Amino acid sequence: MCISHDPSYWKTSRIGATHCKGAAAGCGHESCGVHVAPDGVIMWGSIISEWASLLLRWLHVVAAIAWIGSSFYFIALDLSLKPKSDLPGDLPDGVQGEAWQVHGGGFYRIMKYLVAPTQMPDDLTWFKWEAYTTWLSGFALMVVVYYLEADLFLVDKSILDLTPFQAGLFSFFSLALAWALYEAACRSGLAQRELPFAIGGYLFLVALTYAFTHVLSGRGAFNQIAAIIGTIMVANVFTLIIPNQKKIVAALIAGQAPDPKLGKTSKERSVHNNYLTLPVVVLMISNHYPLLYATRFNWIIVAIILALGPVIRHFFNERHAGRQSPWWVWGVAAVGVIAILFLSAAGPREVKTGALSTPVTVANVEEIVMSRCSMCHAAEPVWAGIVTAPKGILLDAPEHIHRNIRLIGRVAAWSTAMPPGNITEMTSEERAILAAYIEQAR
Repeated sequence: MCISHDPSYWKTSRIGATHCKGAAAGCGHESCGVHVAPDGVIMWGSIISEWASLLLRWLHVVAAIAWIGSSFYFIALDLSLKPKSDLPGDLPDGVQGEAWQVHGGGFYRIMKYLVAPTQMPDDLTWFKWEAYTTWLSGFALMVVVYYLEADLFLVDKSILDLTPFQAGLFSFFSLALAWALYEAACRSGLAQRELPFAIGGYLFLVALTYAFTHVLSGRGAFNQIAAIIGTIMVANVFTLIIPNQKKIVAALIAGQAPDPKLGKTSKERSVHNNYLTLPVVVLMISNHYPLLYATRFNWIIVAIILALGPVIRHFFNERHAGRQSPWWVWGVAAVGVIAILFLSAAGPREVKTGALSTPVTVANVEEIVMSRCSMCHAAEPVWAGIVTAPKGILLDAPEHIHRNIRLIGRVAAWSTAMPPGNITEMTSEERAILAAYIEQAR
């Protein structure tokens, strides 16, 4: 057995060390799963990857804020327009409605044309690069985090024994296929039947989530369904909304009357994006909350999130339209959040603390954490590509373990978030021991 499985091993200096006696230049740990950082090449690769992740995440968040903000604004503006029939007769021909707004000490009078004005203005502002930048930065971030480090964040061998390459291919092609199926359904005319299309789309996303949670890691599955929704939303802008707007502009320049169907279909896709926004935001930030993605009923949690997002958006849409506020929405939302709370407390699929026949000791816990976690969470990490302890959390000494015991419970006992991808092969019995010890120590 590899010496690294001895807890006392992790209390010694380990960088570049030879771990198994008789090995020529380090054992490589193909059998035990411990990866030792041999030189500065891996260190610098890890540093560059971390900085790329930071910069791309920052760009992705900023672009998403700009896109979602403009999207919500125009939805609210559309719904709050006063129809021309209710206004004085000084509005230009073709105007559908008008809204007055105040912001930053200034007053704004906004008019919307049903299709387009009779003459194209000299300056026209387009809203598209917010969406494009969100997707481009998001996909680049997905490559850096989930594809290049698939063994940590996309693969969980306790769910399905995939290679990182296989997991990456599955992720990419399922992303493309899901979007293609949505696009085909919209272009077939099914989207014109709003309620059946919404129900069918919801069931489609839930089915995808169930499949992903049985192929990828929990974190990878949540990111995958979020990436699919985000791709659908950006593709709506890129493949239909903006092209239709360009056709309208071209028709006006040519002195022709634009086809009203162009605006109608664009509006249809815009409404889809409006109702998908809140779920995709929750799913995108879920990687910070292991009790969502790394527990037994993670796919049901996604199903609830996919339902609650549109329901909450309905409340704001009704208010913006000046109709009676549907306060029942918050009752439904409260029930959904409570359901998620209880589902997240169910723990991992395989952990059953009641099955333990003997009391759990401190030594049991220390041995598990030392052998499964401290190769990364140490003052001198030895796992290839890990330069400093993740999140600055040290678990290489008993006092560190006991200081962080509740955090260990959230990520390794009540969920399977750690080790990432279960790369050190923590067993269900070990997770049960951790959970039982935390209960005993209360």
